[in-house]
Amino acid sequence: MRESVAMDAARDPGQDPSALLDEVIALRREVRRLSLFHEVGKELASTLDLSRVLTTIMEKLSQLLHPDSWSLLLADERRETLSFEIAVGPGASELKHARVKMGRGLAGWCAEHGEAVVVTDARSDPRFDPTFDSLTGATTRRVVCVPISGRDGTLGVIELVNVTFGERFEEEDLPTLRHLADYAAIAIDNARYVARIHELTITDSTTALYNARHLAFVLDAELYRAARFDYPLSLVFVDLDRFKEVNDRHGHETGSRLLHGVAELLKRHLRQIDSAFRYGGDEFVLLLPQTGKADALVVVQRLRHLLRTARLLADDGLDLTVTASFGIASSPDDGRTRSDLIRRADEAMYQVKQGARDGIVLAGAPPLLVP
Repeated sequence: MRESVAMDAARDPGQDPSALLDEVIALRREVRRLSLFHEVGKELASTLDLSRVLTTIMEKLSQLLHPDSWSLLLADERRETLSFEIAVGPGASELKHARVKMGRGLAGWCAEHGEAVVVTDARSDPRFDPTFDSLTGATTRRVVCVPISGRDGTLGVIELVNVTFGERFEEEDLPTLRHLADYAAIAIDNARYVARIHELTITDSTTALYNARHLAFVLDAELYRAARFDYPLSLVFVDLDRFKEVNDRHGHETGSRLLHGVAELLKRHLRQIDSAFRYGGDEFVLLLPQTGKADALVVVQRLRHLLRTARLLADDGLDLTVTASFGIASSPDDGRTRSDLIRRADEAMYQVKQGARDGIVLAGAPPLLVP
């Protein structure tokens, strides 16, 4: 490049070669910046995959500024801590489960105050926290942090460690970092809004359980896994007894709160791999993967007891009790398809409803007597 600049200067004797070289360097930096924005903008427009967009942003940034290490930290929902969504550099693997308290260290200060940080000697800065150097074995000297600010406040921080100041990092690079942080904020906001929309489409608003539409998807997937790996699967229909009397006596708003209370009780006492759904009205469905009929019966007996003894809406001064009728069907014994399993569990539940209620029926077996 220097030879080319010298030839250009020779053609124009009035041009200072060093000044011309500076102009060429500046032009090339500007081309790299524009190329960076183009690539990131194209990625942002082509996908809602948050990880992919954020990775592209950080990779392009690294190619421009060449830090020893770089990280993208995201704030939790309460904006109390930051976690390392992306970390590259010496000891980066040690940061996978690390958390930074808001306000602590240079990144935490940046997130809390929503201001960029440029430090040439980190260890002389009172905000610096050496904890992560001890964790990674690295030595932090120069740090650049910019906040990622979204519609509702700080979403995270982009942090570059040991950037070479002067040749590779100039004051005009800070706006570039801020623009990239804006791109990251757009990607994060978009991903969260899409996730929220998806959540609303599969969740029942009254109980906060999954809805019947999502049951169809999950049950098909679990039946496929059960058949492939040869393990049982049980489905439980739950219908609240005499729920109409609650609505008639206390009103539909109270009935809705009671449904939410029942849903919370069911969800709280299931395993992590189990799922609870509101099927409609006062009906619920429980999906118990890797659970045969005998084990499902044990689960349902426990839930039935908890439901019968729970004092619901006590905080509202009502102290209601409720019972339910349960029907259990299991795959493969009672069916290998979604429609067969739902039908057999529903039929079993209706056997209880047609009798004394507050009981349990296993598909293909007589009702269990309730003490």
